[in-house]
Amino acid sequence: MTFLGILFIGLLGTAIFDLWVRLIAKLQSAPMPAWALPGRWFGHLARGKFRHDRIADATPIPNETAIGWIGHYAIGILFAAIVVIWGGPGWLSAPTFAKPFVVGVVTVLAGWLIMSPGMGNGIAGSRTPNPPRLRALQVLAHVVFGLGMWCAALIFSAFV
Repeated sequence: MTFLGILFIGLLGTAIFDLWVRLIAKLQSAPMPAWALPGRWFGHLARGKFRHDRIADATPIPNETAIGWIGHYAIGILFAAIVVIWGGPGWLSAPTFAKPFVVGVVTVLAGWLIMSPGMGNGIAGSRTPNPPRLRALQVLAHVVFGLGMWCAALIFSAFV
């Protein structure tokens, strides 16, 4: 039951994150995230190359968009596992807000300190056109991810 809970919470939390990002993009008439570039980064990472000056200039990887989406959801499931393990055996039947919220907020650091520099965008997007705006949007999206994991845990606990 724990594995199913982790899977459900990770998938639904990530889907809620994606819906939020889609809403913000639409409200700001901005493009949707391009999951091909993270997929390209994951593909090169699997081949031993962590850092790129600019991931857009790196050699394309077959199926990089699919790899990006799969990696995105796999990471969401991994973060849900952290919440469930931290919460302990009883947490899935009586989920509280604090753990998924904290994990959701802290997960932004993975993007800022690992993925962004690896893709050539600098620490916390420092090499992007508007780092403060990007950081604010990323923090907000990760807060929504934490809320999404908590909502998913509440739904799951209602059926356990």
